[in-house]
Amino acid sequence: MEKNNAAVATANAASIVSAAIALLLALTLIPGVEATLGVNYGTVADNLPPPSQVAHFVLESTIINRVRLFDANPEIIQAFSHTGIALSITIPNDQIPLLTNRSFARQWVETNITPHVPAVNIVRVLVGNEVISTANKLLIATLVPAMQTLHTALVGESLDRRIEVSTPNSLGILSSSAPPSSGKFRQGYDTHVIKPLLSFLRTTNSPFMINPYPFFGCSENTLDYALFRPNPGVFDETTQQTYTNMLDAQLDAVFSAMKLLDFPDVDIVIAETGWPSEGDPGQIGVDAESAAEFNSKLIQHVMSGLGTPLMPNRTFETYIFALFNEDLKPGPTSERNFGLFEPDMKPVYDVGIMRQRVVASASDNYSTPFFLMIMGVFIAAF
Repeated sequence: MEKNNAAVATANAASIVSAAIALLLALTLIPGVEATLGVNYGTVADNLPPPSQVAHFVLESTIINRVRLFDANPEIIQAFSHTGIALSITIPNDQIPLLTNRSFARQWVETNITPHVPAVNIVRVLVGNEVISTANKLLIATLVPAMQTLHTALVGESLDRRIEVSTPNSLGILSSSAPPSSGKFRQGYDTHVIKPLLSFLRTTNSPFMINPYPFFGCSENTLDYALFRPNPGVFDETTQQTYTNMLDAQLDAVFSAMKLLDFPDVDIVIAETGWPSEGDPGQIGVDAESAAEFNSKLIQHVMSGLGTPLMPNRTFETYIFALFNEDLKPGPTSERNFGLFEPDMKPVYDVGIMRQRVVASASDNYSTPFFLMIMGVFIAAF
């Protein structure tokens, strides 16, 4: 009888081990199980590959499953047909005043959205980029009305449940951000623009999108803090929280500002963040090693489920800037070197987003701590 029980236990253990392996393989094989990771696909360059080649590369060779475009280029949109990749497209700032006209908004949707759906997985339309930070009174005044009119046009095409409307914002919309608990929006904009914006986003179940860049906020003294390296941390006396990286502090400053306006329930999406791999002489931390360090730790952090001190136990939909180095971008050298990939699609550095062959990936996973943990949990039952 004891031998039979032992045999049964062994068989059960073997079955559970097999199930664990099957689960691990499933996690490797099922599209979309990977982290919700996006990338900004900028095109200010004269040496980029054709959009169809780019879309195929993103789908087949990377774990990126979301792409943000800075316009509504039909060739690029169409290139993502039948890929399942979640696409966000952008209406340029100069079209925002026109978009307040219902007829224009309806025509824009019929021209730029309707022909591509459902073949293209368009999930979001972004009205402008960093509009509030432009100080252009006309753009700022028409931003929310334009978003409302666009949403109405999507309702008319029965696309409002499929496609969200939002707008990315720079950290320049904050008048205070240190410590994070003191975060507040700039006076005047807070009640007249941002509160109506947040109200619209809440009503339509759309996210507040922000472009936090530790790169632009750091100095030689705060480089470790910006790059997720070991550091003394920054203590916020109001919340009694200690911050070990600058990204968390920036996100919580935005959250504090939203909470001050009674909108803590609106989701936050990181629409842009990144680190350049090359810069001008004398720039601190501008090299491929630092860029790889920031982006790899960024991915690990935002997808870990740890959240931030004020927004614990959550992940963040995050878009890395950028897919490619863009050789025609104006400004300092660093502006042309934020890309994860060269125009020939070779990685500038490795951040762990290249898709491995299924067999090799699964085989590697068997020796990972994660796999061993799973095996230990199952076997411990016996």
